[in-house]
Amino acid sequence: MPLLSLHTPLGALSVAEDDGAIVALDWGWGRDQDETALLVRAREQLHAYFDGALTVFDVPLAPMGTPYRQRVWRALCEIPYGATRTYLDIARVAGGSPRSVGGANGSNPIPIIIPCHRVVATTGIGGYSGGEGLPTKLALLALERPDGEPAAQARLI
Repeated sequence: MPLLSLHTPLGALSVAEDDGAIVALDWGWGRDQDETALLVRAREQLHAYFDGALTVFDVPLAPMGTPYRQRVWRALCEIPYGATRTYLDIARVAGGSPRSVGGANGSNPIPIIIPCHRVVATTGIGGYSGGEGLPTKLALLALERPDGEPAAQARLI
């Protein structure tokens, strides 16, 4: 599976593709690097996102997961840039419970692009399993709210 890594303000990230779509984004530097056109585009968009110049990713996404997780991830993609929703809000859209939404969030294979960091608890920030945990979530939320930019959305294929 082709993979390309990049340096970001949150550390190294590696993005992977399969069959013409992004299937994973992981923290850390991958051993093998492959500059396919799609991975270069994803890297450029991630750099632009971290520079505050991109509010919507337009790379094709194909995360692997159960039908329920797919519904949750689609609901996450509908959360506008710079906004948050609660686990309960997502459960109302995708079905299940806030706890099951949390489980689907934690198994999101394409964080940042599928914005699981935008989901918070009704009583606080909630959890985050990517990068350094909550500091990473807080950094992503702060990045998206510097001056109230307009909403944008990612789409799953």
